[in-house]
Amino acid sequence: MPEPSAPIAVDPEMLAFERVRYVKDAESGVATVTIDRPQVLNAFDFQTLRELGRAFEDASWDDAIAVVIVTGTGDRAFCTGADLDEQAGMGGTSGQYWRWMGAFIEMHDRLRNIGKPTIARINGICVGGGNELQMACDLSVLVEDAYIRHVGPEHGSVPAGGATQWLPILVGDRRAREILMLCEPIRPIQALDWGLVNRVVPRSDLDQTVAALAANLRAKLPEAMRYTKTQLNWWRDLAWSQTVTHARDWLAIHSTADETREAVAAFHEKRSPRYEELRRVQAGAGRACTSCGETGISAYANYCPGCGVQLSDAFEAIP
Repeated sequence: MPEPSAPIAVDPEMLAFERVRYVKDAESGVATVTIDRPQVLNAFDFQTLRELGRAFEDASWDDAIAVVIVTGTGDRAFCTGADLDEQAGMGGTSGQYWRWMGAFIEMHDRLRNIGKPTIARINGICVGGGNELQMACDLSVLVEDAYIRHVGPEHGSVPAGGATQWLPILVGDRRAREILMLCEPIRPIQALDWGLVNRVVPRSDLDQTVAALAANLRAKLPEAMRYTKTQLNWWRDLAWSQTVTHARDWLAIHSTADETREAVAAFHEKRSPRYEELRRVQAGAGRACTSCGETGISAYANYCPGCGVQLSDAFEAIP
């Protein structure tokens, strides 16, 4: 099939994005992709993931673009990962999460394989999938009044969309375990010291610093830069390709588990998950039906599997 004679890239306005702002500056050769959901701290929903992937695809095809900047709207957040409001409404089926994770993987693949240097402009808190997004970029600049954090083991998930694969490469095994297991905020100076970001700057210097990096990157040979990036991606691609497809299936199945349901409910009720109750359920205590005496019932079953009676509050019958 012959290559099209006209440019494949399009005017961003033609893409009619609703969740993402996509701007191309022909003079500087910079494309800026901004998650535009400040009301939910720039969290991903399915549509956002699809729009990000399409923007990265277009930037990859446009020969006038030399550098891509990824950021979020506002001052509060760069990105806080998955939109739990959307996930709470997925209807309790693993297939919906599996499709969501497919869009997440496609977005990441398009970003990593964009063929041009990328900069994460971390303008606020960077949590969960937000950290995976910034790690997928080549360079990152973090404002000094923000932080980076993972919360998966506290909130019913496993950060296997980049964090388990890439953090050991970026910061080392022990530090990766500390970030992912303790779920504590990583302050900017610590993130810089550990190699999680490249620059930490006052908010007033953020745009100037990002622009200077972009200008530096543009002043490089495009083919040499593209292959340099391909070589540098090898370890990340290896870890990603060996783990992400089964992570997709495990996360999809686990999206209906007691742990996930309790964690999402706790998030919406603004409380901590009931960790000890969940441990007792997993130890075999489960719930008991006061009607027929059936035991070991899932903490989130609505009806008794023995007699069919409707069950009460999730943890009410756990001893």
